[in-house]
Amino acid sequence: MQTKHEIHFGLAQQMHQVQDNSIDLVVTSPPYPMIEMWDEIMSKQNPAIAEAIKNQDGKIAFELMHIELDKVWEEVNRVTKNGSFVCINIGDATRTINGEFQLFSNHSRIIQFFLKKNFSCLPAIIWRKPTNSPNKFMGSGMLAAGAYVTLEHEHILIFRKGGKRVFKTEKEKKNRQESAFFWEERNQWFSDLWEIRGTNQKMNTSNTRERSGAYPFEIPYRLINMYSAKGDTILDPFIGTGTTTLASMMLNRNSIGFEIDENLSDTIYNNLYTDKINLINDFIRERLKSHIDFVEKRMLSNDTDFKHFNEHYKFPVMTSQETNLLLNFLTDIQQTDNQILTTYSTTPEMSFGYVQNTSIIKGQQTLAF
Repeated sequence: MQTKHEIHFGLAQQMHQVQDNSIDLVVTSPPYPMIEMWDEIMSKQNPAIAEAIKNQDGKIAFELMHIELDKVWEEVNRVTKNGSFVCINIGDATRTINGEFQLFSNHSRIIQFFLKKNFSCLPAIIWRKPTNSPNKFMGSGMLAAGAYVTLEHEHILIFRKGGKRVFKTEKEKKNRQESAFFWEERNQWFSDLWEIRGTNQKMNTSNTRERSGAYPFEIPYRLINMYSAKGDTILDPFIGTGTTTLASMMLNRNSIGFEIDENLSDTIYNNLYTDKINLINDFIRERLKSHIDFVEKRMLSNDTDFKHFNEHYKFPVMTSQETNLLLNFLTDIQQTDNQILTTYSTTPEMSFGYVQNTSIIKGQQTLAF
């Protein structure tokens, strides 16, 4: 079993390498309009943006930046299949223009585009970044009518193209069943509020921007689990340092990514290729161990009787939909030109000690797995 991961350098609004109706899921985080760190890269696409910022015309700068993003979303519309999902992590921006502090609503502007293209707008996720900072305001402190609340969240917008996806062939159905997630994961992931700490965005190279803008691995990892199946192709038009691609590799999906900054090439390939087999497989083992810990706590607390067992790992699961779940371990990674090829095992790994010789006693029942 093998998947392919393509990395292309160039403008994401020119995805001529990607065929029409070929993408199963888009997971991305674009540059945020009206956030200063992205002014330069946006202005390179359209010099009128720099002119608007210089003239302190925030409304024009905001719209011109989104017009550049619209070109990417047009390509997303072209390459996605009917029934596919588009997940976009975007933050709103606050900025002082002409002496006036204001919010620029990036998430609502993107929603407007996809609604015009007849995508269904599904319930979004609020990504709240936990912080220990006591400062919950900006402005004049304790004096009334002069302070502003701080933005401590971003949006994960979720759109669907066309109707509900149908899995027709036996292979499609098998991949879907094996791509199931655990009941306890479902309860955590399918919430409209995610509290996930941000990741370190500082770049250690001198030939590119100071910050990467990368989102934490957990975000694309959850979204790819939730909205795709094994063998699907995931697109990230703004690959950055490769977080979405790494999650695709871990989950046995194909992926295609675009990055405008060729200076990130070494960073991307280092993040995706160097010493990644053990890292990925350890993450998969930890996922299995987390489920076993959940089972132990559930049974010892007398919360429930498990009526279903996973056929591959022989451990209890909460629902019949989890019985065919199978996590494929990575066996090989090869880098060729602009591609990374990943090869996976097709049988479950049963060698880790916390599965073998484990038993749980519940009442008079002993359950071994």
